[in-house]
Amino acid sequence: MNMQTESTMQAGSATVHTRWLPGAGDAYTRFVVIVLALAIGIVVPFYAELMDYKPARLLALPAVLVFGLLLLFNRLLLLALIIVFRSAGDVILDSTRFSIGGYETGIGGLINLCVIMLACMLVFEKPSRLPKKMVLAWLPFLLVALFGLAMSPEKGDAIRSYLTLLSYFSMFVIAFYFVRAAPDFRRCVKLVLWSSALPAAYALADIALHGAAGGAEGFRLQSTFTHPNIFAFYLTLIIPLTLYALKDKTVALGSGSRLALTLYLFYLLALLVLTQTRSAWLACMIVFFAYALLFERRYLLYLMLLPLVALLVPEIRERLLDLGSGTTAVAYAKLNSFAWRLSIWESGLQWMRPSHYLFGYGLEAFRHYSQTFFPAANHMNWGAHNVYVQWFFDAGMIGLLAYLWLYARVALTLKSLMRIDRLAAFVTLALVFSYLVVSSSDNIFGYLVFNWYFWFSVGIGCALAVSVAVPDKKSGGHPRPLERP
Repeated sequence: MNMQTESTMQAGSATVHTRWLPGAGDAYTRFVVIVLALAIGIVVPFYAELMDYKPARLLALPAVLVFGLLLLFNRLLLLALIIVFRSAGDVILDSTRFSIGGYETGIGGLINLCVIMLACMLVFEKPSRLPKKMVLAWLPFLLVALFGLAMSPEKGDAIRSYLTLLSYFSMFVIAFYFVRAAPDFRRCVKLVLWSSALPAAYALADIALHGAAGGAEGFRLQSTFTHPNIFAFYLTLIIPLTLYALKDKTVALGSGSRLALTLYLFYLLALLVLTQTRSAWLACMIVFFAYALLFERRYLLYLMLLPLVALLVPEIRERLLDLGSGTTAVAYAKLNSFAWRLSIWESGLQWMRPSHYLFGYGLEAFRHYSQTFFPAANHMNWGAHNVYVQWFFDAGMIGLLAYLWLYARVALTLKSLMRIDRLAAFVTLALVFSYLVVSSSDNIFGYLVFNWYFWFSVGIGCALAVSVAVPDKKSGGHPRPLERP
């Protein structure tokens, strides 16, 4: 009997070969299963006591087993489950957190580890599927971040941040193993869109439970996410992808499906308004304006109604008017959010010494030193609320250039898709542009869940661009044509 059997995992038109454990019928497998069962039986009582017998925390052990089995036997299913359900995971995963040696983790940490391991296993099995130019796009950034980890004043937080960056890279890498042609790209887009189903539905419960209570800033919708801004940025990704699914002419939608998708798009826009995140509003408006200029000029007429909408919708009107008050700190006057951001940026940059302009102070240094240089810190460690400022402070000019190099290379790769599929190229480039816009006003690079969806979505676009650019020997060296559904 063979000691190993092979399984074939189908991802659209792409085929990924994975090696299974020894066959179910041989003695070696039975021995491993028995040893694992005994080990789990011994560990469970101690584990239950360590977890204080709390059900949510006790789920971590079976979760390890499930993720491990899926990682070995059905990676496509594991990826699909992560993409569809991770958007709604924060509501549950936060309750599974526990501390080991002062380091907090939980099922969320296990999922992060699974994503990194999945990417590693795929690359080790078939390294040729990952283009070198995409690795070179990320390599300077990851090396600079590793150097920043070594010099960080907050080693624990820096290690966690670096592992988070590796998980972003992993989601980007995974895309190249599941997209080989246009049908694969469209299936992955649908998968990301399905991830919005639970947050969109739970948003109604959030409105019903907290809408009347409001707060200092009024009610801000956050749905299944831990902050309204994260939900807003997630919507700036889902809305363009919904537009793509609605306008993609290669897939014929029935009248019922088209109506449902159109209504869903307007529903998502309404949810975006309720988040009250102004940078996300701006990014979304720019995307629709660019789409109108490039594809359907009649949309410009609809966009002309935006000033009227801003006056009629209280949430929009009040958030915009808020920018005109609280622009200076006088006595105990409260700064508005934009003026507060300007204050912390100015304080941090003025505090920096020229000797640190090149390499910065290390990962998580801005948060660490914020209580020192920011008068309004109030005993809290603040992020810069600006990726460019924080990355310059943490990694210096070298780090900032590496960060911008990454997006420049990704944008150039997506641009090459324009001659093949203009709409796909536009939407994926719009995601990158929106990301760069909102990066100027928030700690967006630290929002793990949103970044997973962003880098997977950008990754499938790059994978499609690379797949159609690869010369096909049978066609005389010309690019391989896209497959149609």
